[in-house]
Amino acid sequence: LVVPMGGTISGTSGLIALDGWGVEEMAVKKKVALHLWWPGHGLSLPNPTAASKPKSIEEQSKERKSRIHEIDEFFDQAEAYRNARKAKIANFSKIPGWEAMLPVLDREIPLMIHADDARQIKAAVEWAIDRNYRYVLSGGRDAWKLADWLAEKKTSVIYRHIFRAPSQRNQAHDRQYRAPAILAEAGIPLSIGLPLGAWSAANQRNLPYHVAQAMAYGLPREKALASITLEPAKLMGVDNRLGSLEIGKDATFLSCSGDLFDLRTSVKHLILAGQEVDLESRHTRLYQRYDNRPVPQLK
Repeated sequence: LVVPMGGTISGTSGLIALDGWGVEEMAVKKKVALHLWWPGHGLSLPNPTAASKPKSIEEQSKERKSRIHEIDEFFDQAEAYRNARKAKIANFSKIPGWEAMLPVLDREIPLMIHADDARQIKAAVEWAIDRNYRYVLSGGRDAWKLADWLAEKKTSVIYRHIFRAPSQRNQAHDRQYRAPAILAEAGIPLSIGLPLGAWSAANQRNLPYHVAQAMAYGLPREKALASITLEPAKLMGVDNRLGSLEIGKDATFLSCSGDLFDLRTSVKHLILAGQEVDLESRHTRLYQRYDNRPVPQLK
C-alpha cells in the first residue's frame, strides 16, 4: 500500500504489486483508501533552537480543537459538493479534488485514520462513526488500552509499533510486543504493518520478523499469518483476489526454505498472479560470483 505523507488529509492511495512495467501493470487497485492524520493529544516539546516558549496545555487544546474543526469543515464541504452533484443543479462543474472524495463519502473505500494515543484513537473513531464513514485505524500504538471498546465498535486495526519502546516509563518493556495478542484476543480484525515514514519501504522485508516477535508474546500463529495476508486483503477490498490460496483467486504466493517467521529462512520463489518473479539482484549475483571463485593453487 502506497501511503501519502504530509498534511492532515494527505490524499488517496493505491495498492501495487512490486513487479511490472509501469503503473498499468503494477496497480492492483488504484483507489484503496483516503488517509487522515488525526490531531494528537500529546504535549509539544519545545524546540531548543527556537526563541518562543513551549505551548501551554490550554493552547494545545485550543489548537487541536481548531484542527478538528477544519477537518469537519473540509468533510462538510465535500458532502455539500456530492449533494450538489447528485441534484444536478444548473451550471454545475466537476472539481477533481472533490471528485476524489466521493468514494469515501459513498462508503466505497475506507478512510484510513492514523492515530496512536489512546485519547486520539477514541476521538477519531467516534468522529468516523458519527459521520457513518467506513474507516480503518492505522498506527494504533495504544489500541491495546481500548481493545474491548474497539472490538465493540467493529474497528479494524493496522498495528505498526511492535519494535517500539513503551510510550510511558511505567509500562513494561514488552508492552508493544504483547499488544497484537491483546487486540486479537478481543476479536479485533488485526493487520500488522511497519512504522510509516523514512525507510519504511526499504524495511518491508523485515515484516515477518515483526510478526514473529508478536507470536513469541502470545499472538496465535493462525492470526499472525492472517495479519499479513488475508486481513490486509480484506481491508483493501481485494480479498476476492488476494490474501489466501483458493480456487478462483490470483496465484500470488511465495515459497521459502523453512518457516516464514524464522530469521534464517530464505525466499526461494515468488509468484505474482501466476507469473514467477525473477529474484536475481546485485546481491545474489555477487554471492554466486564469489561462491564459485576458483580454489587458490598453492605454490
